[in-house]
Amino acid sequence: MIKLAHPIVEEDEQQAVLEALRSGQLAQGPRVAAFERAFAEYVGVPHAVAVNSGTAALHTALLAHDIGSMSSGGDAGDEVIVPAFSFAATANTVLQAGARPAFVDIRDRDFNIDTESLASAITPRTRAIVGVHLYGQVCDAPTIRALCDKYGLIFVEDAAQAVGGSLRGHNAGSIGTGCFSFYATKNLTTGEGGMITTNDAVVAERARAIRSQGERTRYVTEELGWNYRMTEPAAALGLAQLAKLDARNRRRRENAARLNELLAGNDRIVTPNETPGQVHAWHQYTIRVKAGREARDRLQSALHDRGIESVVFYPAPIHQQPLYRRLGYGDLELPVATRLAEEVLSLPIHPALSGNDLLAVADAVNSVTAPNN
Repeated sequence: MIKLAHPIVEEDEQQAVLEALRSGQLAQGPRVAAFERAFAEYVGVPHAVAVNSGTAALHTALLAHDIGSMSSGGDAGDEVIVPAFSFAATANTVLQAGARPAFVDIRDRDFNIDTESLASAITPRTRAIVGVHLYGQVCDAPTIRALCDKYGLIFVEDAAQAVGGSLRGHNAGSIGTGCFSFYATKNLTTGEGGMITTNDAVVAERARAIRSQGERTRYVTEELGWNYRMTEPAAALGLAQLAKLDARNRRRRENAARLNELLAGNDRIVTPNETPGQVHAWHQYTIRVKAGREARDRLQSALHDRGIESVVFYPAPIHQQPLYRRLGYGDLELPVATRLAEEVLSLPIHPALSGNDLLAVADAVNSVTAPNN
């Protein structure tokens, strides 16, 4: 089976984890602090705060900006604008903070938030905009930041899939408050883990307290917090992986270029593009099957039969998920997000793929979608 994802943990990375385990310091300690410093330098910001998941990063970032009733202790009535097409955690963490998501549509050319719809979505209750860098391509963060500055809003970058990505020289996570995931299948993994990046010392200080039960001094609880700390073995793995991230991302870029070349001329699908000025992290290589859900699902089934794994990220927009339907969002008309949920299919692109693997993937896609099939 050609797997969609293949986490790479080489011998030196394994050794770093073993050294952390043998050190006797397993909870948050010097390796976490070293990982934070190295990651902040990599992104190009003064502060990075390690947490135990990408979801924790998003939740903590919202709270650190005092968004929602979980920060204010009351019914804040805050709204946070989010794209409707993303992993559910993008919106779930808004609810967890005690605020309410306000969904907007996306653009079909890059799967990212439609910046032209943002101004009309802003209300007196709007406190923040979350821009998702979906599949590894950075959204139009400079435009969103300018809009946030104009209206006095917080800009949060959901960079869970975009570590190593950039737009016009701006690294993912450096324009707004960045939130990264180091889940097992991400370009950089700690097994589970996450990171918040920020240029604001006050936000960083609050995030550090929130991730540790609201304590700035041990056993002195100053505000409501959570246990969102990263472990030392996770940080040790993250440090070792960070040193190899650019090389592994280059391999992903090469694989994406090769798949685009092999799939060129197939008019039944739309291959992913890289927006000018982008450095795409290529967390996922996501095609669109023009004929829609039935044809997409048929292609996925045929690929599985040929030993090729593919995944639909995501089969429904967030506002159409059962939870959000119960909360009254089901009747929202967001046509691009709805249509793309019926067309998208992610194919293998990870650095462990061989040239023959890429040929097999492309040959299968072209064969299954050929006009006579």
